[in-house]
Amino acid sequence: MHGTQPVNSTAPLRTSLIRAALVPVVIACGLSLRWYGFPLGLPAFVVKYGGSLLWATMVFLLVGVLLPRLTRMQIAAIAMAIAVVVEFSRLVHTPWLDAFRLTTTGALLLGRIFSLWNLMAYAVGIALAVWLDRLGQIRRVG
Repeated sequence: MHGTQPVNSTAPLRTSLIRAALVPVVIACGLSLRWYGFPLGLPAFVVKYGGSLLWATMVFLLVGVLLPRLTRMQIAAIAMAIAVVVEFSRLVHTPWLDAFRLTTTGALLLGRIFSLWNLMAYAVGIALAVWLDRLGQIRRVG
């Protein structure tokens, strides 16, 4: 045990709590952007892909809450895999799934129309989440 650091068992819990607290903030930002973006005169590009970016940030945070002991890169990889699966699921059409997508909840969670551009927005959102998560870690340590 010579030279080893003591294990801080509260760090993963604290990190999970911070991530969990950020989830509703990100959701509120995403919903605000989608509901008020056009009335405020924001460009369609910002409203559409900003919402996708924030959705992916939320997915990163949720994965981080559920799996706090994983590294940021592992969390990012899982979040991106989820985003890719959700995006490609838009190519699958069944009556019940299409009906769910027509609801507000379905549109917000799964989306309606497949777009490769969404994958880019998801990647940027996850990169943003990694950066913010790292920044939060540095501020807690420093």
